[in-house]
Amino acid sequence: MADVSFREASRVFPGNPPVRAVDTLSLDITDGEFLVLVGPSGSGKSTALRMLAGLEDVDEGMISIGGRDVTEVSPKNRDIAMVFQSYALYPHMTVAENMGFALKIQRVGKAEIAERVTEAARLLDLTDYLDRKPKALSGGQRQRVAMGRAIVREPAVFLMDEPLSNLDAKLRVETRANITALQQRLGTTTVYVTHDQVEALTMGHRVAVLKDGLLQQCDTPRALYDTPVNVFVAGFIGSPAMNLTTVPLSDDGAKLDGLTVPIARDVLSGPAASLREVTVGVRPEGLRPAVDGEPALELKVELVEVLGSDAYVYGQADVGGRGERFIVRTEAHTTPAFGETIRVALRNPDAAHLFDPDSGARLAS
Repeated sequence: MADVSFREASRVFPGNPPVRAVDTLSLDITDGEFLVLVGPSGSGKSTALRMLAGLEDVDEGMISIGGRDVTEVSPKNRDIAMVFQSYALYPHMTVAENMGFALKIQRVGKAEIAERVTEAARLLDLTDYLDRKPKALSGGQRQRVAMGRAIVREPAVFLMDEPLSNLDAKLRVETRANITALQQRLGTTTVYVTHDQVEALTMGHRVAVLKDGLLQQCDTPRALYDTPVNVFVAGFIGSPAMNLTTVPLSDDGAKLDGLTVPIARDVLSGPAASLREVTVGVRPEGLRPAVDGEPALELKVELVEVLGSDAYVYGQADVGGRGERFIVRTEAHTTPAFGETIRVALRNPDAAHLFDPDSGARLAS
């Protein structure tokens, strides 16, 4: 077991200008923590993981594992094990041979290899498949074999680079639950990379959000969802995404045509006192159908997605003379029809998030 630290670590690829794939990343991962790196394509999440693994150079700063500086240490001496997007199993070997191969290379005794493989197979529900070749396994079973190969090494840190991206939707949900339960049982420090923010929110103890190589926010899934530090995190975390629009300020608050978002006086103090506009964010569940006579925002329904007991209504609103799309979560049995106009209001004043329209930073109350 070990903690992991990035200290202003950067990876700079040559070019004109040079590309800072990871830019002065400072991040502490505690012993036994499951930390997820998430972000869009090109955000630097996989590069950061490869830097930790020793597969990419650290051009600036340093990285430590268990208090030991590993910046210049070769990958094989870092006491880490990786699980990749591709299973990378040897087709001519059985499941047991694939899982124990790394130990065989390390000249571990046959009895110990068999013991570790048997235990890993028990944890991963692979005991009945130890004598099979990879071609006789499903995609989910192959991924579990790849995880077993990492587990038997008993590393200080697990590194996982989008290990579920090759699985179908149902199997992804099942396997991510298995990975989470397994990590809690083993207690091994784990750094997990994904572009899927739903995956990130459901698996990580904490989630680090990256954009263009820069760390935007690192916090618990709940805190990321409830108090995003900027517009990027607000729009990236959550599915469907948060409704975001920039509107003018008045004495009463932020004006969304028929709907006014009240703003506490202390929010517009200090540097924010000079703002004439504000970016308002409201999650789909933060809106509700308005009652008759209540100030509301009018939406023309463009799409309704029914998802079991809930539904998402996509509608177009006229905000300040421009068309803006809004998403509203409703109960599935009360959905409006395509082309219908509905009126929506805030569920409560706290449902609105406020951001500086220039910097994108959250305006704290």
